[in-house]
Amino acid sequence: MGKLLKQQRRGKGSVAYRAPSHRYKADVAFRRYDEAEKTGFVRGQVLEFVDDPARGALLMHVMFENGEERMLLAPEGAYVGQEIRCGAEAGISAGNCLPLSKVPEGFMVFNIEMVPGDGGKLVRAAGSYATIASKEKDKVYIKLPSRKTLVLPASCRAQVGVVCGGGRLEKPLMKAGNSFYKKHAQNRRWPVNRGVHMAAYNHPFGGKQHHKGRGSMTSRNAPPGRKVGHIAARSVGRKKAHVEEKKLEQK
Repeated sequence: MGKLLKQQRRGKGSVAYRAPSHRYKADVAFRRYDEAEKTGFVRGQVLEFVDDPARGALLMHVMFENGEERMLLAPEGAYVGQEIRCGAEAGISAGNCLPLSKVPEGFMVFNIEMVPGDGGKLVRAAGSYATIASKEKDKVYIKLPSRKTLVLPASCRAQVGVVCGGGRLEKPLMKAGNSFYKKHAQNRRWPVNRGVHMAAYNHPFGGKQHHKGRGSMTSRNAPPGRKVGHIAARSVGRKKAHVEEKKLEQK
């Protein structure tokens, strides 16, 4: 018998692949959607910014006027002492949290709720944002960073603006040590060997030096030990020239 593939080992949830959640600073979630937010807004102030190893974007420590404290994702342009408002009448300003029904079409939002009151689930990566595409009665159409359109209830909340930390991947790492510490912060397995570099009992593509020796297209019904490569691919390789010419003629 060969060894388990990497995706098989990760699925078991062993210590080697478990996220170091004991090092994470805080959970990011909106405050409870109470009557104060439904009828008006709750005012808060940014006390400090926190660098959480759980994510690429910075967190902002917000103290609300009722004494409640929350960790929220910081938008681009945020600063210490900034006023943050949460509620239906919060107004359109970077970092404010308000229902999607109150955000005009074309505005950028992030940390979007999928179910009203869940605290925010979508568009939380550094530098990401979604756009309010259109509204229809109690539904709001949102264009996600993946260019897909999602329909959400109008009562779902979101923050206005763009998540801070955009462009952090543009800076080169320069040396392998920097990459090691970057992966170590979230316990990502690194370095990662290619399948063709392994032995045959370690990986289906192994057994020959730097060459698979077989096609990489795999059936949808293949067993878990063989399910690597192009899974149920429609086509593999370069498109033939005459096929592209026919498509241009049809257009």
